[in-house]
Amino acid sequence: MDKLKYASIPGMLKHTASQYPKINAVGYKREGEYKYLAYDKYFDRVLMAARGLKKVGIKKGDRLAIFSETRLGWTISDMATQALGSVTVPIYNTNTPEQAEYIINHSGSKLVFISDRFQYEKLMKIRDKIPQVELVVSFERFLGDKSLPLVTLHQLSEISEPLNDKERKELESGIDSIKLEDVFTIMYTSGTTADPKGVLLTHKNIIANLHYIRKELGDVLDPGDVMLTFLPLSHVLGRTAAYYLEIHEAGCMAFAESIDSVAANLVETKPHLMISVPRLFEKVYARVNDSVHEMKGIKKKLFNWALKQGKKYAKDYEKTGGKNKITFSYKIANKLVFGKLKSKIGADRIKCFVSGGAPLDKTINEFFWSLNIAVLEGYGLTETSPVLSVNTFDKIRFGSVGNLIEETKLKVMEDGELLFKGPQIFSEYYKNKEMTKEAFDKDGWFLSGDIGHLDEDGYLFITDRKKELIVTAAGKNIAPQPIENMLKLNKYIESSFLFGDMKPYLVAIITPDIERLIELAKIKKINYMDLQDLVKNEKVKEFFSKQLEKINSTLPRYSTIKKFVLLSHDFTIDGGELTPTLKIKRRVISDKYKEDIESLYEK
Repeated sequence: MDKLKYASIPGMLKHTASQYPKINAVGYKREGEYKYLAYDKYFDRVLMAARGLKKVGIKKGDRLAIFSETRLGWTISDMATQALGSVTVPIYNTNTPEQAEYIINHSGSKLVFISDRFQYEKLMKIRDKIPQVELVVSFERFLGDKSLPLVTLHQLSEISEPLNDKERKELESGIDSIKLEDVFTIMYTSGTTADPKGVLLTHKNIIANLHYIRKELGDVLDPGDVMLTFLPLSHVLGRTAAYYLEIHEAGCMAFAESIDSVAANLVETKPHLMISVPRLFEKVYARVNDSVHEMKGIKKKLFNWALKQGKKYAKDYEKTGGKNKITFSYKIANKLVFGKLKSKIGADRIKCFVSGGAPLDKTINEFFWSLNIAVLEGYGLTETSPVLSVNTFDKIRFGSVGNLIEETKLKVMEDGELLFKGPQIFSEYYKNKEMTKEAFDKDGWFLSGDIGHLDEDGYLFITDRKKELIVTAAGKNIAPQPIENMLKLNKYIESSFLFGDMKPYLVAIITPDIERLIELAKIKKINYMDLQDLVKNEKVKEFFSKQLEKINSTLPRYSTIKKFVLLSHDFTIDGGELTPTLKIKRRVISDKYKEDIESLYEK
């Protein structure tokens, strides 16, 4: 293993701030425009917050929870906590009071950072059940209740009082004393199939992961380059790749206002790099196809011609690892079509997008490369900090999650489960020896729970989660995700969920693209009272049956979808069907729509 450059994450920030003091570290939207903090000012804000935490009695090893969406206050709180050798415990801002209660109590957190009044009111609902919480620190100002002491992050930091030399020296000395093996966070899994587990991660896990990601991707970020950050920092992909990576490379984190505003913020910030989950690429893919569908005459012919040149370029790039010759036709296509499209979506300066968190459909990835927009897909888990493998500019295979990064070892079991070893892999689940024991085999290999294989060139392909494989009554093993991704490529389908465990055939719950569904109703002159009425209309059902027939024709008979239910709404985070990183919660959906599913098996 290589010698690592940094001993801790705050040590990495300290070094970057000393080397690049005047380069922008963070950007955030305020009063309608983006404001920026340079690294020297940002590091001062971190030290001030650490000073405040020290004054209220926070010590090394204490656990402090962060209950907030992605924003500037999140990163300052996280770094300030780490600077004291304390441990951060992220909580998704979408979590319910009861979910937050479990994490706060299980971790033993004595202080909670929150974004605003909304999260404070959640804590008030469970105040009697979290007696160990001594203080709440909010990123916004409002009045609290005396039963739950509240200060703002500015008040805690005493922002109007500059750090004196003694304070700075003591705090920086504390950072220098942190060791690579020290635990810096307990990250709770989002719990798609079971209760969340607290994953202990050390500075070494993250620093090693960043070091080897950098070796694989090269100069994907230069000092001062902008990365638009919107993923929840409570998720390990967002935290490592969309937060710590910028600091490692002296880049600038520009915070999106929300997931819904990403499209607008892309245009405003024109980032050089962006980490995302597949859902964003699926939506852009659908939007571009919509625009093409509405084009007429020469404009449509030009786009289709350009896309043809782009597809040839993408295939040649994949085959040669980027050593393919750029044809004159492709240069023209790029100038007349792709360049304008990239500018329209704010990707003028983009070096690449990185996709993770869930499988990205091969068709969508190839489509982006055809438009001269590089998307590098990778793979990992919370327990692996997260990156285990990634496609790179000179080693790429569409449909795969790339080659293993350096120092990562893989063993494939007979049933296809992937087992790993490497410096980025966690050591234990907090307060859960039994689950920790189950997570490793007798030789110390981490059992990922994912099914996959390596091809002859060392590219890793993920089939599905082991626990999510559907085993039909006939004993057929079916991976639902690839089929669900195929369904989502249909322009009339927004999301889908497959079911069929121990059943004679597969069924699906489908959420339609509402705008297209309404357009369809106009074309077919369907009268309806509301959306609930529309999805039950026989003409609509017949139409979607034909859409399924097209998809079924490409599948083995045992994995075809025999029946389906149409919902009048999409799966959402608020509805409980999606995790904060937009993955479907299979157990929640199967419970929530149990009656609908059972009706599809009635004789």
